[in-house]
Amino acid sequence: MRLPLLTVLLVALVSAVQADVRIKDIAMFEGVRENQLVGYGLVVGLNGTGDRLRNSPFTQKSIEGMLERLGVGNLSEDDMKTQNTAAVMVTAMLPPFARRGATIDVVVSSLGDATSLRGGTLVVTPLTGADGEVYAVAQGPIAVAGYAAQGINASIVEGVPTVARIENGATVENEIQFRLNDLDSVRVALRNPDFTTAVRVADAINQELGGRRAVPLDPTTVEIELHGKENVPLLMADIENLQVQPDSPARVVIDARSGTIVIGANVRIDQVAVSQGGLTVTVREDITVSQPEPLSIGGTTVVIPETTVNVVERETKFSILEGDVSLQRLVDGLNAIGVGATETISILQAIKAAGALHADLEII
Repeated sequence: MRLPLLTVLLVALVSAVQADVRIKDIAMFEGVRENQLVGYGLVVGLNGTGDRLRNSPFTQKSIEGMLERLGVGNLSEDDMKTQNTAAVMVTAMLPPFARRGATIDVVVSSLGDATSLRGGTLVVTPLTGADGEVYAVAQGPIAVAGYAAQGINASIVEGVPTVARIENGATVENEIQFRLNDLDSVRVALRNPDFTTAVRVADAINQELGGRRAVPLDPTTVEIELHGKENVPLLMADIENLQVQPDSPARVVIDARSGTIVIGANVRIDQVAVSQGGLTVTVREDITVSQPEPLSIGGTTVVIPETTVNVVERETKFSILEGDVSLQRLVDGLNAIGVGATETISILQAIKAAGALHADLEII
């Protein structure tokens, strides 16, 4: 049974007056962002699922270095046979304006050939930023979502047992020196660059603050001038809650794998005639057996294949899409032809090739 096109066609139907959204939902303030942290450490306490030292020499060197710092030295390579330790990379996101003593979540990922990190404990691991400075220190028992079980002839793995998390596992030790009140201006950065949206954001800010304090610098950035010792956090709170009507280019997005099609509200099509059809060929193989006559001499049983080929030609229909077709009329026209998702993708590609589709066609 063929499903209606609307069940497989996701359409961004937008009324003539688009809904207003908050500036905070389509933009961010320059400088107010997270920072990536990374560190190298060891997870101990594993139940024989850690790195094999002969395959992970960096794990052995790390264990030796850790034990030397703790006062245990003079260990030979023959003495290092543990499989309860794993070398890991620890990553975290440092929130904006995080203060000393605050805690953040960390992700622990195996670096060697450990089979599972379940039940392990991360040893003190400094986390550094892109500038090489230490901003946090992580330590604590880890939580693994996946599991792995293995027997002699079979094994099962659920999830990824070599990646784990530690909730509030790192403590911030160093702050990023950045003060909003030291700024001479505030910049708003749009997540989706667009000249029209940038101008509308500037107009909304000027209407709220008065004057011409907000100026669009490019399709992404709007700069707001600060006056005197203005309270910048209070100003930013007022700006991010202003309502604007964002604009977007006409675009058709196609996911060929799942058959999902998203058509933007501004998509337009010139007058075209569309027809979609094809042949359905069915090949069927039936096996019959021919038996020899009773009491026959030299007769043998013979297997005879019988092939049946059936060709069905689907009736094709033309549907004329008139000039300057709106989104709703486009959907109605495609539904009138009675095509599915796969055929719709081919039709849209053909209309684009004919130069009648006035939109960006993006296939993902």
